Amino acid sequence: MATYFVGDLQGCFDELQLLLDRVQFNPTQDKLYLVGDLVARGNKSLECLRFVKSLGNAAQTVLGNHDLHLISTALGIKEVKPRDRVEAIFNAPDFEELIDWLRHQPLLVHNENQGFVMVHAGISPDWDLATAKTCAKEVETILQQGDIKKLISQMYDNQPERWSPNLQGIERWRYTINVFTRMRFCYWDHRLDFACKQPPKEAPPELTPWFNLDNPLYQRIPIIFGHWASLVDEPTPPNIYALDTGCVWNNRMTLLCWEDKQCFSQSAVKNYCDF
Repeated sequence: MATYFVGDLQGCFDELQLLLDRVQFNPTQDKLYLVGDLVARGNKSLECLRFVKSLGNAAQTVLGNHDLHLISTALGIKEVKPRDRVEAIFNAPDFEELIDWLRHQPLLVHNENQGFVMVHAGISPDWDLATAKTCAKEVETILQQGDIKKLISQMYDNQPERWSPNLQGIERWRYTINVFTRMRFCYWDHRLDFACKQPPKEAPPELTPWFNLDNPLYQRIPIIFGHWASLVDEPTPPNIYALDTGCVWNNRMTLLCWEDKQCFSQSAVKNYCDF
């Protein structure tokens, strides 16, 4: 039995299949974890959704920002962006079933037995693990059985930029969503920044990657995440595993075997960047 993690798919279905074939992934024995953003920009988002869903308990994804945006467009809150190439999902006979499955996926996965946490973008520098899990569960509950339309319609904002345990309602939930699905850089005082998407060495000095800030959680438990394609080939601290290597930007997709920490990569098989 092997445990695998794969970086952002973003509709790059063929590369995923090539990687799984290379490691001889067996869904009756192995487990595949996905760091979110199953859809958008690549040309096979529908195939990605269907495949991950079809794996059942052999796969587990978390929600990324593109996944939440797909839910938003499915609810009629936002319009579909042509460059996201998700029209096939909306035309599929299993459209509603796929969206319902997607909204039931978590924001955070904590595997106590294997000792890791998986999220799409990161964990707030102001959170311990218990707070992160509590905040994730609050939003997940609304997505799965609450007023999802109200939540999604109000999530598109950069405020509040700093965590406080006194945050309540939509401000608390929006901060949670932004941390788990959009965060890259923070100011040194832990405020979130959403403007800079560059590699750390090109960032202004007042910003630093979230995982470089002083949070004991970052040293205590391995954190696997995606979202940040410009981190490709950039060093990260021990316990921090950045798996988005920009396949949809004509770079490569990365698969990590957890047991021996071996990485496998697959270059993009087509030019996705003609949007």
